[in-house]
Amino acid sequence: MTGVPKTAIELAKRFEGFERKVKRGVEITAVPYICPAGFWTIGYGHLCDPKHPPITEAEAEIYLACDLQTALAGTLRFCPVLATEPEGRLAAIVDFTFNLGAGRLQTSTLRRRINQRDWVAAATELRRWVFGGGRVLPGLVTRREAECTLLK
Repeated sequence: MTGVPKTAIELAKRFEGFERKVKRGVEITAVPYICPAGFWTIGYGHLCDPKHPPITEAEAEIYLACDLQTALAGTLRFCPVLATEPEGRLAAIVDFTFNLGAGRLQTSTLRRRINQRDWVAAATELRRWVFGGGRVLPGLVTRREAECTLLK
């Protein structure tokens, strides 16, 4: 299987951030928080239990690597054409899948457009996925635009 594209890692880190920093001795750690979409999260967007213990940035990167590997597997399962497309396209959809889950990709019109290799229509579909908690989130608008840039 293909490895997670470096650009997908960079996108996830950029848009998720290592949030909620607190000091634990000499280490900076992250604690669970509720993301704008209403889910308990820790580190770089890793879904967790609200009672999850604090984690270091190194631990957050391990979670991120595992989460992105899962997103990559889901992306390639539902959009196999991406295995032969430029890496940027794969990175964009891996980031989407990491952000929203493989289930959302599986049932989406976005998936159909990708598998048809209709990149203009795929970008249009990506731009529709900007809602969290029932409202448009500016961070998701920016994230989707960054992903759309990679589809070209």
